[in-house]
Parts: sequence; C-alpha cells; structure tokens
Amino acid sequence: MEWLNYHHLLYFWTCVREGGVARAAARLRLSPQTVSGQIKALEESLGEPLLQRRGRSLELTETGRVVHRYAEEIFTLGRELQDTVRQREGGAPLLLRVGVAQTLPKLAVHQLLAPAFALKEPVRLSVADGEPDRLLARLALHELDLVLSDGPIPPGSPVRAFNHLLGESAVGLFGTAALHKVHARGFPRSLEGAPLLLPQPGTALRRSIDSWLEQRGLRPRLAAEIEDSALLKTFGEQGAGLFPAPLSVEAEVVRKYGVRLVGRLEGVTEKWWALSGERRLRHPAVVAIRDAARAGKVEVGA
Repeated sequence: MEWLNYHHLLYFWTCVREGGVARAAARLRLSPQTVSGQIKALEESLGEPLLQRRGRSLELTETGRVVHRYAEEIFTLGRELQDTVRQREGGAPLLLRVGVAQTLPKLAVHQLLAPAFALKEPVRLSVADGEPDRLLARLALHELDLVLSDGPIPPGSPVRAFNHLLGESAVGLFGTAALHKVHARGFPRSLEGAPLLLPQPGTALRRSIDSWLEQRGLRPRLAAEIEDSALLKTFGEQGAGLFPAPLSVEAEVVRKYGVRLVGRLEGVTEKWWALSGERRLRHPAVVAIRDAARAGKVEVGA
C-alpha cells in the first residue's frame, strides 16, 4: 500500500500559502533547493505536475488546485486536533471565535449562539464584528471558527467557505410614537415621502427593501444609510426616521428603543447565515449551533 508523504505535502502547501519557493523556504527554515526537491518528489509520487511556471511566477495546475484543497483541509484538521488536545489537557474552556457582520441585528446574535453554551463542556466565546469581506478574510486565515452574517457568501468570492442557513424572519418598519401616528394609517401608501433609515446599499436587506418599494411605486425620503444595525436603531429611537427590524425580535425592539411597529413589509425577509471554512463542520460548538438551527430549536427573538 502506498502512503502519502505528508512532509512533501506540507512543503507544497506552504509554497502555495507563502506565494513561492523562496518564501516557503524562509518560513520552513530550509534551503529553496530542498523545498523544490520535496515538491518534485510529491509530483512524482502523484504522477502529475502540481506547479507550472508562468513568467517569473509559479501557478497551480488543475491537479495542483485539487491537491491544495485537500492539503488545506488536512492541515486545518491537524491544527484543530492540536488545539482540542491542548485545551482538554489544560482544562481550559473550548474556544469559539466568531465574527459578526455589522449588519446583523445584535438582538439576534445571542439566540443564534445560545446552543454553543448548552454543551456539557464550558465554552469561551471570542466575538469580533466588522464588514463581511474582512471577516471572511479572517475566516480564510483560520483566525475565526465561524462568521454570522445576514447574507450568504457572495458569488465570485475568492474565499473558499460554505453557507449554513440558521434562520429567517419577516421584516417590519418601526418608528417613534410621533412617526407611528403619521405613517401607520394607510400603510404602505403612507410611506410616500416618509423618512427612512436603511442599511448600506449592497446588503441583502437593503436590496430586498429597495425592490419592495420599487414594486409598489413608493418614494420615501432616505434620511440615512447606516451600516451598524444597533446604531441604525438608535437613530430610529431618536425619531430620525422609520427603520427596518426583524419581526421575530419585535417585542425586544419595542421595549428597548421605545418605538412601535408601523407596518409589515410583506414578502421581505431577513436571513441569518453561518459561514464556515469547512463543509463538514468539526468544531463542537459550531456543530451545536448548526444542528439546533436545523432542528428548529433556535427561535430568534422568542
């Protein structure tokens, strides 16, 4: 039985990751000749070239891309194995590193992550928020175990990641008592000229709302475009305009921001996605989050 030489695979994987033989050699503290020789040995054992020279640079062949994908999974799993063993040996909690997109309703985040804390072993949560593209880049670098977002990975993204739908909710427009008095009656025609606070263009929710308004021929006044969902609601709390929020967290929005539901945006939904760097989830906390969503045990805003 033939066995794959994982040292050779490591040198190839490092070469791709570092962007060349010389950089890989520096990272591995070996000579470039040694690294090149080991990669050549891997190509011979597989019977296919993995790299091809294009000008002064090396590019992956079709077989090289396949091998690199497997190598990425193999060495990612190896790191996870080491981390898990170290945590268990030291009695430390299981670390869960989560990126949260700024557009995701903060009231929904705790419910989405709650299944992780139902595990028998203790979990230590580390949360970073930011723009989805930056969080995906950190996911690709294995700095995050999971990214929570209101949209799936965009088509053509250079990051190799996978979508896991966690839940969805209908959406409504909320506003202060004064705005409710003016715009609740005759909704949605009452939105003509009404001040709106909306997420930034390009977000999933913004596209859905823009389409909803266009289909009905409504032309509200865009008062502000705010990326951070919590800040958007704070502006709404101060009466700057009507703002969208998931109806699944209606009670929390009304209580926390002192606003009222003006009307439902029929057909508009907000979805919550878990984005992972692996198709077959292995992190126990991430698996718990995904499985709870599949079983319908996550009721966001309940």
